[in-house]
Amino acid sequence: MSKAPDLKRSLIIGCGGYLPEKVVTNHDLAKTVETSDEWIVERTGIRKRHFAAKDQATSDLAVKAALVALQDAKIRAEDLDLIIVSTATPDRTFPATATIIQAKLGNSKALAFDVAGVCAGFLLGLNVADNYLKLGQAKYALVIGAESLTSLLDMDDRRTCVLFGDGAGAVVIEAKNKDEIDNDRGILSIKMQSDGQFHHILYSDGGPSTNGKVGKLRMDGQEVYRHAVTKLTDSAKRMLASYTLTADDIDWFIPHQANIRIIESVAQKLKFPMDKIVLTVQDHANTSAASIPLALWVARLDGRLKPGDLILHEAIGGGLIWGSALIRF
Repeated sequence: MSKAPDLKRSLIIGCGGYLPEKVVTNHDLAKTVETSDEWIVERTGIRKRHFAAKDQATSDLAVKAALVALQDAKIRAEDLDLIIVSTATPDRTFPATATIIQAKLGNSKALAFDVAGVCAGFLLGLNVADNYLKLGQAKYALVIGAESLTSLLDMDDRRTCVLFGDGAGAVVIEAKNKDEIDNDRGILSIKMQSDGQFHHILYSDGGPSTNGKVGKLRMDGQEVYRHAVTKLTDSAKRMLASYTLTADDIDWFIPHQANIRIIESVAQKLKFPMDKIVLTVQDHANTSAASIPLALWVARLDGRLKPGDLILHEAIGGGLIWGSALIRF
Protein backbone atom coordinates (compact mmCIF):
# COMPACT_ATOMS: atom_id res chain seq x y z
CA MET A 1 0.00 0.00 0.00
CA SER A 2 1.40 3.40 -1.01
CA LYS A 3 2.04 6.01 1.64
CA ALA A 4 -0.45 8.87 1.88
CA PRO A 5 1.07 12.19 0.76
CA ASP A 6 2.05 14.78 3.32
CA LEU A 7 -0.52 17.54 2.96
CA LYS A 8 0.81 20.91 1.86
CA ARG A 9 -0.60 24.41 2.37
CA SER A 10 -1.81 26.63 -0.50
CA LEU A 11 -0.51 30.19 -0.26
CA ILE A 12 -1.81 33.14 -2.30
CA ILE A 13 1.29 34.72 -3.84
CA GLY A 14 -0.26 37.01 -6.45
CA CYS A 15 -3.48 38.95 -7.12
CA GLY A 16 -4.71 40.59 -10.30
CA GLY A 17 -7.76 42.21 -11.78
CA TYR A 18 -9.10 43.86 -14.89
CA LEU A 19 -12.14 46.04 -15.57
CA PRO A 20 -13.18 46.98 -19.11
CA GLU A 21 -12.69 50.61 -20.12
CA LYS A 22 -16.37 51.39 -20.66
CA VAL A 23 -17.96 52.73 -17.47
CA VAL A 24 -21.77 52.80 -17.30
CA THR A 25 -23.36 54.89 -14.55
CA ASN A 26 -26.86 54.65 -13.16
CA HIS A 27 -27.64 57.89 -14.98
CA ASP A 28 -26.55 56.25 -18.25
CA LEU A 29 -28.95 53.34 -17.67
CA ALA A 30 -31.77 55.72 -16.79
CA LYS A 31 -31.63 57.03 -20.36
CA THR A 32 -32.71 53.66 -21.79
CA VAL A 33 -34.67 51.90 -19.04
CA GLU A 34 -37.26 53.10 -16.53
CA THR A 35 -35.05 53.58 -13.49
CA SER A 36 -33.07 56.25 -11.66
CA ASP A 37 -29.81 56.68 -9.80
CA GLU A 38 -31.71 57.08 -6.53
CA TRP A 39 -33.75 53.90 -7.08
CA ILE A 40 -30.68 51.78 -7.85
CA VAL A 41 -28.50 53.17 -5.05
CA GLU A 42 -31.23 52.81 -2.43
CA ARG A 43 -31.90 49.15 -3.27
CA THR A 44 -28.44 47.91 -4.24
CA GLY A 45 -25.71 50.41 -3.38
CA ILE A 46 -24.52 50.28 -7.00
CA ARG A 47 -23.48 53.53 -8.67
CA LYS A 48 -21.61 52.33 -11.77
CA ARG A 49 -20.34 49.25 -13.55
CA HIS A 50 -18.03 48.30 -16.43
CA PHE A 51 -19.20 46.85 -19.75
CA ALA A 52 -16.91 44.83 -22.01
CA ALA A 53 -16.40 46.07 -25.56
CA LYS A 54 -18.10 44.18 -28.37
CA ASP A 55 -14.79 42.66 -29.45
CA GLN A 56 -13.81 41.55 -25.93
CA ALA A 57 -14.46 37.93 -25.01
CA THR A 58 -14.42 36.62 -21.46
CA SER A 59 -10.99 35.09 -22.13
CA ASP A 60 -9.64 38.54 -23.05
CA LEU A 61 -10.73 39.95 -19.69
CA ALA A 62 -9.31 36.91 -17.90
CA VAL A 63 -5.91 37.09 -19.58
CA LYS A 64 -5.46 40.72 -18.55
CA ALA A 65 -6.25 39.86 -14.91
CA ALA A 66 -4.03 36.77 -15.08
CA LEU A 67 -1.02 38.72 -16.34
CA VAL A 68 -1.33 41.16 -13.44
CA ALA A 69 -1.55 38.28 -10.96
CA LEU A 70 1.45 36.51 -12.50
CA GLN A 71 3.50 39.69 -12.34
CA ASP A 72 2.49 40.16 -8.71
CA ALA A 73 3.49 36.55 -7.97
CA LYS A 74 6.77 36.99 -9.83
CA ILE A 75 6.38 33.78 -11.81
CA ARG A 76 6.00 33.05 -15.51
CA ALA A 77 2.90 31.67 -17.19
CA GLU A 78 5.00 28.64 -18.21
CA ASP A 79 5.46 27.78 -14.53
CA LEU A 80 1.74 27.12 -14.01
CA ASP A 81 0.66 23.52 -13.45
CA LEU A 82 -3.06 24.24 -13.13
CA ILE A 83 -5.43 26.84 -14.61
CA ILE A 84 -9.00 26.93 -13.33
CA VAL A 85 -11.53 29.42 -14.66
CA SER A 86 -14.92 30.09 -13.15
CA THR A 87 -17.35 31.71 -15.55
CA ALA A 88 -21.02 31.67 -16.47
CA THR A 89 -20.21 33.41 -19.76
CA PRO A 90 -17.66 31.21 -21.57
CA ASP A 91 -16.20 32.17 -24.94
CA ARG A 92 -17.81 29.09 -26.48
CA THR A 93 -20.03 26.21 -25.39
CA PHE A 94 -16.83 24.17 -25.63
CA PRO A 95 -13.88 23.88 -25.29
CA ALA A 96 -13.29 25.18 -21.77
CA THR A 97 -12.48 28.88 -21.69
CA ALA A 98 -9.54 27.92 -19.45
CA THR A 99 -7.87 26.19 -22.41
CA ILE A 100 -8.29 29.31 -24.56
CA ILE A 101 -6.73 31.39 -21.80
CA GLN A 102 -3.94 28.83 -21.45
CA ALA A 103 -3.10 29.23 -25.15
CA LYS A 104 -3.18 33.03 -24.93
CA LEU A 105 -0.80 32.90 -21.95
CA GLY A 106 1.61 30.65 -23.83
CA ASN A 107 1.39 27.74 -21.42
CA SER A 108 1.23 24.21 -22.85
CA LYS A 109 1.85 22.03 -19.79
CA ALA A 110 -0.85 22.95 -17.26
CA LEU A 111 -4.15 21.17 -16.76
CA ALA A 112 -6.81 23.76 -17.67
CA PHE A 113 -10.55 23.50 -17.09
CA ASP A 114 -13.65 25.51 -16.15
CA VAL A 115 -15.95 25.29 -13.14
CA ALA A 116 -19.54 26.52 -13.04
CA GLY A 117 -20.56 28.08 -9.75
CA VAL A 118 -21.82 31.44 -11.03
CA CYS A 119 -21.43 33.98 -8.20
CA ALA A 120 -19.89 31.33 -5.93
CA GLY A 121 -17.63 30.17 -8.74
CA PHE A 122 -14.39 31.74 -7.59
CA LEU A 123 -14.59 30.05 -4.19
CA LEU A 124 -15.45 26.78 -5.92
CA GLY A 125 -12.44 27.10 -8.25
CA LEU A 126 -10.19 28.03 -5.35
CA ASN A 127 -11.44 25.02 -3.42
CA VAL A 128 -10.62 22.66 -6.30
CA ALA A 129 -7.18 24.21 -6.83
CA ASP A 130 -6.42 24.05 -3.10
CA ASN A 131 -7.11 20.32 -3.09
CA TYR A 132 -4.81 19.74 -6.06
CA LEU A 133 -2.01 21.65 -4.34
CA LYS A 134 -2.50 20.10 -0.91
CA LEU A 135 -2.15 16.63 -2.44
CA GLY A 136 1.04 17.60 -4.25
CA GLN A 137 -0.51 17.29 -7.72
CA ALA A 138 0.50 20.84 -8.68
CA LYS A 139 2.88 23.49 -7.39
CA TYR A 140 1.52 26.65 -9.01
CA ALA A 141 -2.13 27.26 -9.85
CA LEU A 142 -3.93 30.17 -11.46
CA VAL A 143 -7.55 30.62 -10.41
CA ILE A 144 -9.62 33.13 -12.37
CA GLY A 145 -13.14 34.44 -12.02
CA ALA A 146 -14.15 36.15 -15.26
CA GLU A 147 -17.51 37.29 -16.58
CA SER A 148 -19.05 39.11 -19.53
CA LEU A 149 -22.45 39.19 -17.88
CA THR A 150 -23.75 41.93 -20.14
CA SER A 151 -24.06 39.23 -22.81
CA LEU A 152 -26.78 37.61 -20.68
CA LEU A 153 -28.67 40.73 -19.64
CA ASP A 154 -32.16 41.64 -20.80
CA MET A 155 -31.66 45.40 -21.03
CA ASP A 156 -35.44 45.93 -20.89
CA ASP A 157 -35.68 44.26 -17.47
CA ARG A 158 -34.85 46.94 -14.93
CA ARG A 159 -34.89 44.38 -12.09
CA THR A 160 -31.76 42.70 -13.43
CA CYS A 161 -30.01 44.91 -15.98
CA VAL A 162 -28.95 47.44 -13.34
CA LEU A 163 -27.31 44.82 -11.12
CA PHE A 164 -24.47 43.39 -13.16
CA GLY A 165 -21.18 44.32 -14.76
CA ASP A 166 -18.19 42.74 -16.52
CA GLY A 167 -14.69 42.08 -15.23
CA ALA A 168 -12.10 39.52 -14.19
CA GLY A 169 -10.05 38.78 -11.11
CA ALA A 170 -7.29 36.23 -10.57
CA VAL A 171 -5.00 34.78 -7.94
CA VAL A 172 -1.87 32.68 -8.18
CA ILE A 173 -1.45 30.11 -5.43
CA GLU A 174 1.63 28.08 -4.56
CA ALA A 175 1.90 24.77 -2.69
CA LYS A 176 4.31 24.95 0.21
CA ASN A 177 5.29 22.67 3.05
CA LYS A 178 3.71 23.93 6.25
CA ASP A 179 7.12 24.37 7.89
CA GLU A 180 8.05 26.79 5.08
CA ILE A 181 5.21 29.19 5.86
CA ASP A 182 5.40 32.00 8.40
CA ASN A 183 2.53 32.99 10.69
CA ASP A 184 0.21 30.16 9.60
CA ARG A 185 -0.43 31.89 6.26
CA GLY A 186 -2.36 30.25 3.43
CA ILE A 187 -5.79 28.82 2.65
CA LEU A 188 -7.00 27.46 5.98
CA SER A 189 -10.41 26.15 4.94
CA ILE A 190 -13.02 26.35 2.19
CA LYS A 191 -16.45 24.83 2.74
CA MET A 192 -18.95 24.67 -0.15
CA GLN A 193 -22.43 23.21 -0.48
CA SER A 194 -25.41 23.32 -2.81
CA ASP A 195 -29.15 22.69 -2.90
CA GLY A 196 -30.52 22.15 -6.38
CA GLN A 197 -34.17 22.49 -5.41
CA PHE A 198 -33.66 26.26 -5.74
CA HIS A 199 -32.11 26.20 -9.21
CA HIS A 200 -35.11 28.03 -10.63
CA ILE A 201 -34.71 31.30 -8.68
CA LEU A 202 -31.55 32.42 -10.49
CA TYR A 203 -30.77 31.04 -13.95
CA SER A 204 -30.28 31.63 -17.66
CA ASP A 205 -33.33 30.73 -19.75
CA GLY A 206 -31.21 29.26 -22.55
CA GLY A 207 -29.03 26.22 -23.09
CA PRO A 208 -27.63 23.97 -25.85
CA SER A 209 -29.80 20.96 -24.95
CA THR A 210 -33.00 22.89 -24.21
CA ASN A 211 -33.56 25.63 -26.78
CA GLY A 212 -30.16 26.02 -28.43
CA LYS A 213 -29.86 29.63 -27.28
CA VAL A 214 -27.55 31.51 -24.92
CA GLY A 215 -30.56 32.85 -23.05
CA LYS A 216 -31.00 35.76 -20.69
CA LEU A 217 -30.47 36.06 -16.96
CA ARG A 218 -33.63 35.57 -14.92
CA MET A 219 -33.96 36.06 -11.17
CA ASP A 220 -36.54 36.00 -8.41
CA GLY A 221 -34.93 38.84 -6.48
CA GLN A 222 -36.85 38.45 -3.21
CA GLU A 223 -36.14 34.73 -2.98
CA VAL A 224 -32.47 35.17 -3.85
CA TYR A 225 -32.15 37.87 -1.18
CA ARG A 226 -33.80 35.70 1.45
CA HIS A 227 -31.66 32.66 0.74
CA ALA A 228 -28.49 34.73 0.44
CA VAL A 229 -28.83 36.30 3.87
CA THR A 230 -29.76 33.11 5.72
CA LYS A 231 -27.36 30.73 3.96
CA LEU A 232 -24.36 33.07 3.97
CA THR A 233 -24.84 33.92 7.62
CA ASP A 234 -25.06 30.23 8.55
CA SER A 235 -22.04 29.33 6.41
CA ALA A 236 -19.89 32.06 7.93
CA LYS A 237 -20.95 31.21 11.49
CA ARG A 238 -20.03 27.57 10.98
CA MET A 239 -16.67 28.51 9.48
CA LEU A 240 -15.83 30.78 12.40
CA ALA A 241 -17.01 28.21 14.94
CA SER A 242 -14.84 25.49 13.40
CA TYR A 243 -11.78 27.60 14.25
CA THR A 244 -13.18 29.00 17.53
CA LEU A 245 -13.11 32.50 16.05
CA THR A 246 -15.35 35.54 16.32
CA ALA A 247 -15.77 38.56 14.07
CA ASP A 248 -13.18 40.34 16.22
CA ASP A 249 -10.52 37.87 15.05
CA ILE A 250 -11.11 38.61 11.35
CA ASP A 251 -9.09 41.44 9.79
CA TRP A 252 -11.11 41.68 6.57
CA PHE A 253 -14.50 40.39 5.49
CA ILE A 254 -14.46 40.19 1.67
CA PRO A 255 -17.81 38.79 0.50
CA HIS A 256 -19.28 38.37 -2.95
CA GLN A 257 -20.34 41.83 -4.12
CA ALA A 258 -23.95 41.35 -5.19
CA ASN A 259 -25.94 43.92 -3.26
CA ILE A 260 -25.01 46.23 -0.40
CA ARG A 261 -28.24 45.33 1.42
CA ILE A 262 -27.29 41.63 1.49
CA ILE A 263 -23.78 42.49 2.70
CA GLU A 264 -25.13 44.80 5.41
CA SER A 265 -27.67 42.24 6.62
CA VAL A 266 -25.10 39.45 6.86
CA ALA A 267 -22.57 41.77 8.51
CA GLN A 268 -25.12 42.81 11.12
CA LYS A 269 -25.96 39.19 11.96
CA LEU A 270 -22.25 38.32 12.20
CA LYS A 271 -21.42 41.54 14.10
CA PHE A 272 -18.92 42.71 11.50
CA PRO A 273 -18.35 46.50 11.53
CA MET A 274 -18.59 48.00 8.06
CA ASP A 275 -15.06 49.39 8.29
CA LYS A 276 -13.74 45.80 8.25
CA ILE A 277 -15.58 44.96 5.02
CA VAL A 278 -14.04 45.42 1.57
CA LEU A 279 -16.75 46.90 -0.67
CA THR A 280 -16.55 47.26 -4.44
CA VAL A 281 -20.20 46.75 -5.38
CA GLN A 282 -20.70 50.52 -5.67
CA ASP A 283 -18.07 50.72 -8.45
CA HIS A 284 -18.23 47.28 -10.10
CA ALA A 285 -21.85 46.12 -9.53
CA ASN A 286 -22.23 42.33 -9.42
CA THR A 287 -19.48 40.74 -11.51
CA SER A 288 -20.46 37.22 -10.43
CA ALA A 289 -17.41 34.92 -10.22
CA ALA A 290 -15.07 37.90 -10.68
CA SER A 291 -16.32 39.88 -7.68
CA ILE A 292 -14.31 38.32 -4.84
CA PRO A 293 -10.93 38.26 -6.63
CA LEU A 294 -11.55 41.81 -7.88
CA ALA A 295 -12.27 42.99 -4.33
CA LEU A 296 -9.17 41.15 -3.10
CA TRP A 297 -7.09 42.88 -5.78
CA VAL A 298 -8.52 46.31 -4.92
CA ALA A 299 -7.71 45.84 -1.22
CA ARG A 300 -4.18 44.75 -2.13
CA LEU A 301 -3.69 47.74 -4.44
CA ASP A 302 -4.82 50.34 -1.92
CA GLY A 303 -2.69 48.88 0.86
CA ARG A 304 -5.46 47.72 3.19
CA LEU A 305 -4.62 44.05 2.78
CA LYS A 306 -1.31 43.04 4.32
CA PRO A 307 0.55 39.74 4.71
CA GLY A 308 -0.75 37.86 7.72
CA ASP A 309 -4.24 39.40 7.63
CA LEU A 310 -7.03 36.93 8.32
CA ILE A 311 -9.75 37.07 5.65
CA LEU A 312 -13.25 35.64 5.59
CA HIS A 313 -14.83 35.20 2.15
CA GLU A 314 -18.35 34.07 1.34
CA ALA A 315 -20.51 33.82 -1.77
CA ILE A 316 -23.75 32.37 -3.08
CA GLY A 317 -24.68 31.71 -6.70
CA GLY A 318 -27.27 30.11 -8.93
CA GLY A 319 -27.87 26.46 -8.24
CA LEU A 320 -28.02 27.35 -5.40
CA ILE A 321 -24.37 26.89 -4.46
CA TRP A 322 -22.71 28.73 -1.60
CA GLY A 323 -19.86 28.63 0.85
CA SER A 324 -17.16 30.38 2.84
CA ALA A 325 -13.38 30.51 2.90
CA LEU A 326 -10.94 31.37 5.66
CA ILE A 327 -7.55 32.58 4.42
CA ARG A 328 -4.47 33.94 6.16
CA PHE A 329 -3.12 36.25 3.44
